Amino acid sequence: MKFQCCKCSKITEDVSSFTCSCGNLLEAKQDLSALKVSRKDFEKRSPSLGVWRFREMVHPLAGKIITRGEGNTHLYDSDKVSIYVGASVRLKHEGENPTGSFKDRGMSVGVTEAVRVGAKTVVCASTGNTSASLASYASLASLNCVVLIPEGKIAFGKLSQAIAYGAKVLQVKGNFDQSLELVQKLALENNYYVLNSVNPWRLEGQKTIVWETLLQLQEEPDWIVVPGGNLGNVSAFGKALMEWKELGWLENVPRLAVVQAEGSNPLYQTWKKNSTKLIRVEKPETIGTAIRIGNPVNWVKALKYLKATNGVVEQVSDAEMMDAKAVVDSAGIGCEPSSAASVAGAKKLVDAGTIGKNQKIVCVLTGHLLKDPDATVNYHLGKLPYAGAFRNAPVQVEASLESVEEALAAR
Repeated sequence: MKFQCCKCSKITEDVSSFTCSCGNLLEAKQDLSALKVSRKDFEKRSPSLGVWRFREMVHPLAGKIITRGEGNTHLYDSDKVSIYVGASVRLKHEGENPTGSFKDRGMSVGVTEAVRVGAKTVVCASTGNTSASLASYASLASLNCVVLIPEGKIAFGKLSQAIAYGAKVLQVKGNFDQSLELVQKLALENNYYVLNSVNPWRLEGQKTIVWETLLQLQEEPDWIVVPGGNLGNVSAFGKALMEWKELGWLENVPRLAVVQAEGSNPLYQTWKKNSTKLIRVEKPETIGTAIRIGNPVNWVKALKYLKATNGVVEQVSDAEMMDAKAVVDSAGIGCEPSSAASVAGAKKLVDAGTIGKNQKIVCVLTGHLLKDPDATVNYHLGKLPYAGAFRNAPVQVEASLESVEEALAAR
């Protein structure tokens, strides 16, 4: 396996720092012409294999595989969500992975590689889901695990997972971007193995979200819409599509849309201003904690694949995100706040005419509803700084049948 710079295209076999001599991130580069499997081979394999159904295109060098059965997540139809968006929507629910987010796909591959190269301690910075996932997979592999999280900027549901799985949790008095800088320095000084999305093996696992979706649909959707934080997913999705295109396994390449929160929108600003440099957000703020990132490390990759797929970047307000979440939740599916950015963004793109009303959309839900229950409860109780359009507040009643019946009649 070789690695290629996402910017200057230089090829290297040294992936120790995950960066090219030009300073940009590396991507895993496989000789696809030497691949000895076909799309039909993948189709014949059991979906229960999940990520490792695509082993030859994910990690052909893998020895002992560290897995919890990640992948094989559902693709939901919902008339309620489709009506809300204004076009046909399918929901790919990555919250159904073992620790409740898409991170498990990349972490299975990344920790498998950590074991292969003899790492003893793995480390990451996290807004929540990465720490939960790494802590679980590190424990499974009997590795030491260190996670740095921004103090007060992580949902308790996610923090509880990292603690419970046995990680050494350090709360940094700063934001995610500062935490990631510390992780990279810490790894360099102590020979720790970094498992943020700067690590190209992480994105190899996340590619399988797209391939699995295409096999479930048996056709290409017009659009794949995904929330944007550190931009690893949109980078992985683009790579997945370009690899299958190169192999001749796609009739039409779906367009990618990445959706950011208005208070944490560095890629959106960069895209709109056609800037050659990332327009950082120094103090990112959004209720979607998983995408509260102002300096995403994968922005160069993301832009490359957005252009390759004729994609777009959109932003949504926290109010739009939480309303979309309420619709997804009430459809019986549910998701964490940042996940709903994809649905809110799809609606906005349909309303603007960017996505046609007759086009087929897959929205990726990145995390489970129970990742951030406080946000859900506060929305429905009206405790957020904006009025929720789909509030479903509990009603207090007396301990009598008459009081209960009155409340039900009023409802």
